[in-house]
Amino acid sequence: MQRSDVRRDDGTWVGLALDVQDRHQPELGVFSAGPRLLVSQLTRPVLLAVVEEPLQGVDFWRTDAYRSFVPPLRADMGRALSGSPERWAHRFAQYLSESPGSPLHEGRWLLSCESPLQRRRHAATSHAEYWGSMLVEGHPDGYIDWYFHSTSWEVLPLRPMPDPGDNRVKAYRKQIREGTLPPVLLWWVSGLDCHLILDGHARLAAAIAESVEPPLLQLHRTVPRDDLAARIDAAVGFYEYELARFAELRAVHGPTVPDGAASAGPQLVRTLRPPGSSTGSDTGVASIGSGSVRVTAHAFHPARPPVNRVRVCPGHRPGRGRSAHYSTSPGAVC
Repeated sequence: MQRSDVRRDDGTWVGLALDVQDRHQPELGVFSAGPRLLVSQLTRPVLLAVVEEPLQGVDFWRTDAYRSFVPPLRADMGRALSGSPERWAHRFAQYLSESPGSPLHEGRWLLSCESPLQRRRHAATSHAEYWGSMLVEGHPDGYIDWYFHSTSWEVLPLRPMPDPGDNRVKAYRKQIREGTLPPVLLWWVSGLDCHLILDGHARLAAAIAESVEPPLLQLHRTVPRDDLAARIDAAVGFYEYELARFAELRAVHGPTVPDGAASAGPQLVRTLRPPGSSTGSDTGVASIGSGSVRVTAHAFHPARPPVNRVRVCPGHRPGRGRSAHYSTSPGAVC
């Protein structure tokens, strides 16, 4: 696995890009069959879920089989790495790469110290109240409400949250007061429309007990820019070919033959949708001939059909030839 720093234009460090090769299957992954989802770790079922019709939420059942691939983080390590999200990210990247039971598999991933969860708290709301409200409750069964909590990026523990009186929580509360608390590791899973806690259940419980914002590292899958450009180019080429083929058929057989957009359009959207996008919409614009195709695709939801819209925009000409602009929101892959 190759690691590279991700920085803003002003040089501020925001995370690590992890390029994973020769790891074709994740040891912690999400599998789907119709409305049913399974989170499995090393062949052990961790979470079973069913998407409720009409796509308003998810009923789930936790099995207590999840085991963190991160070894116990000692207090001396917390003191050595305190105040440095970058050093913590490299340490967790090592655990993600080398320990069994990790969700990493072939592709590009982003491990970031920034999360949309950190930007949603209202100033009048305490950290304890906010982070407590972001936890999906229920053990062993519970419900992820897509209707009332759409795009709120809730947090689903993979095992029961410990009580404030738990010895581990007490130890982490002491580290909070010392300023040495290790970050909580989250994994964004678009198929559940929430984050899963990979490591740090007790640390998050301690932060809530102390009413402070927990340090976070968020993992999600992304797509390299060059791979995305190649995918867009190939998809647009196929779309143009299909429309031209149907146009020839219409010229021979008349207007009873469809124009091809109904079949080629959805395939274009599916191809352009990146494998690690979030539940937010991903929008691409690719110039085709005298106009352009604008694509809006909702990210991968195995039981939540994507809302795909393809339309030709004659007035939008991003450039000559075949060019494309594509933006993706942070997300994860199942």
